[in-house]
Amino acid sequence: MFFTRFTALAIAIISTIVSGYYLPAIWAIPLFAVAAFLVGLGIYDLTQPVHSVRRNYPIVGHLRWFFEDIRPEIRQYLIEGDFDQTPFSRSQRSLIYARSKNESSERAFGTLLDVYKNGYEFIAHSTRPAPAADPATFRVRIGGDDCTQPYSASIFNISAMSFGSLSANAILALNQGAKLGGFAHDTGEGSISPYHRKHGGDLIWELGSGYFGCRTADGNFDPNAFAKKANDPQVKMIEVKMSQGAKPGHGGILPAPKVTEEISLTRGVPMGEDCISPARHRAFSTPVEMMEFIAQLRKLSNGKPVGFKLCIGQPWEFMAIVKAMRKTSILPDFIVVDGAEGGTGASPLEFSDHLGMPMREGLLFVHNTLVGAGLRNKIRLGAAGKIVSAFDIAAALALGADWVNAGRGYMFALGCIQSLTCNTNKCPVGVATQDPLRQRALVVPDKAERVFNFHRNTLHALSEMIAAAGVEHPSKIGPHHLVRRVSQTEIRLFSQLHTFLAAGELLGGSSGSDFYTTAWQLAHPDTFELSHLA
Repeated sequence: MFFTRFTALAIAIISTIVSGYYLPAIWAIPLFAVAAFLVGLGIYDLTQPVHSVRRNYPIVGHLRWFFEDIRPEIRQYLIEGDFDQTPFSRSQRSLIYARSKNESSERAFGTLLDVYKNGYEFIAHSTRPAPAADPATFRVRIGGDDCTQPYSASIFNISAMSFGSLSANAILALNQGAKLGGFAHDTGEGSISPYHRKHGGDLIWELGSGYFGCRTADGNFDPNAFAKKANDPQVKMIEVKMSQGAKPGHGGILPAPKVTEEISLTRGVPMGEDCISPARHRAFSTPVEMMEFIAQLRKLSNGKPVGFKLCIGQPWEFMAIVKAMRKTSILPDFIVVDGAEGGTGASPLEFSDHLGMPMREGLLFVHNTLVGAGLRNKIRLGAAGKIVSAFDIAAALALGADWVNAGRGYMFALGCIQSLTCNTNKCPVGVATQDPLRQRALVVPDKAERVFNFHRNTLHALSEMIAAAGVEHPSKIGPHHLVRRVSQTEIRLFSQLHTFLAAGELLGGSSGSDFYTTAWQLAHPDTFELSHLA
């Protein structure tokens, strides 16, 4: 055992001696240099106090770290199954790559899925299929009674991803693709950069707790700066970010060394200092104040649609917001429900894995609460969370969404290979990096075309899928169209699996659901806290 542990060091020592005394110079010099280096490394390994493996296994102990470094690539390319979602499966990625390149995504010989496995889902087809509708008509009008500049949005848009998290070339390609396809590009909370503006694609300006792009020197909201940017014709909607699915309730920090001059100018923060996104907003502290803030943003933007995005957590908090809507008669034009399965550049493991409500449950809860409060027909709902295929879109629409957003799906269209290095600034394909040499790999015109293709081909697939179900437009998809297997011998319609409230059902003080009734009673419009006033 002793010999095995020190074999590499012994061979290095012997090679040093042999090369120094017994070999011709042409061979001796390079062999001696390599062997001497390994001897030095082995001696250092024996004496260093940090790594036990290297003290017991000098030289060869380094292989542990080498194999750890290449493990994700080995697993992804050689071991991973087609449907292992880590977090997106090879099958999902291949579908996006094919559609973004205008290649066929058809499959021969039948499904690879186990249709008798618990959780298998499908759309029930009709014996009288409808004519396939033109995907260009798959749009939704967003804007309530107080909105004077409503926006006709595609039902499939680019989710919030900031400049700073993504490279300049990635932002350029996404926005150019959005321009080509006539769909919206959410800026993320990092504000509107020159790269968002260059190609003129429709923008949804996300306003986070740092108020980047419209903040005072001390980090508060600046109405004048907001009004100037919000009234740009390219900005179609304003989205107040309450929380993000991948790390709800957690602020963010861009370390000072990463605050480049471009990011400093875009976000309105000084160079040489950490760029902080607080965990909560300063502009409001109660649900009623939140509605008043939304009304202020709508006025400052001259009537553009204003809404908010959140990942659902404690249910009474969202219900308190809904009660504030009724109390103030101020309604957001839209709400985007972000699922806990959503992506981010970096998040604490516990936040990614164990905080926040998944998208489907959050979406259904928001939909039901608005229905039960008699407000659903006045507010549009968006949804985001691992949506990449036409079936994903259909499932979200069946649970109450009016449209969906995708982030990582469009990143795959840009060429993302799921290397899981977004937080290292070493993205191998130039998507999630600020390194100018690395982002050079992303050729904007080519990738913009792929973004456009992915959007177009996905909606074309949706058109064909819902037509088979006898549905002419995505807005007509309901929970009775989708089916899930719940055991080897049973299937259930979504309408049978889930609770759906009737219009105004919560306003009488009780409903057919104990969960909704109890949470509604705990909510109060004047506080986000668990209320004893209700």
